[in-house]
Amino acid sequence: MVEKNIKIDGEKLKHQYAYRMVKRIFDVVASAIALVLLSPFFLILAIAIKIDDPNGPVFYTQTRVGKNGKTFQIIKFRSMISNADKLLARLKNQNEVEGAMFKMKNDPRITRVGRFIRKYSLDELPQLINVIGGSMSIVGPRPPLISEVEQYTDYDKQRLMVVPGCTGMWQVGGRNDVDFDEMVRLDLTYIQNRSVWLDLKIMFETVKIMIVPNGAY
Repeated sequence: MVEKNIKIDGEKLKHQYAYRMVKRIFDVVASAIALVLLSPFFLILAIAIKIDDPNGPVFYTQTRVGKNGKTFQIIKFRSMISNADKLLARLKNQNEVEGAMFKMKNDPRITRVGRFIRKYSLDELPQLINVIGGSMSIVGPRPPLISEVEQYTDYDKQRLMVVPGCTGMWQVGGRNDVDFDEMVRLDLTYIQNRSVWLDLKIMFETVKIMIVPNGAY
């Protein structure tokens, strides 16, 4: 059982003006450069996704909850069959983690290409578009589903006090190998201690796990 004793100081977050400005400038510049450099790779992935499952789109959008509970549409490369959301209800009783999220290691909805891009976190790359738009940051807590937030305690909702990220302490700290309570603890630890240097460290660790994957599936 993870101790739930982290209390985020909202006033401290509001007064991190310099950090938030530097973070936003870096987010936009780095994401724009990455999208340009990765565009040929995006095309290759798009072709692979369509060949593997021609019936669905290349990109997948889903409503997620961001800062202060505001919803937005997250963009990802599609890694599941086209009717995956409709099949989720049938799989709920096979959830392999406790708490307000669904994870299943051998999820039958995942396509062959989808399994590969999930393992190396390539499905997350289009979220750089979300970063440029401001609904996400490069580093921050994972943006949850509306159905997950409905199960949150007030303690868990502290995750929503900052802009969500493409990567964060949960992703580099074990990802699907840790349970929901540990994910919350990692995210709140990040929020409590966030800084430019911590963001850079997490980004460096993210590159490492994209080469040598951790618990992603």
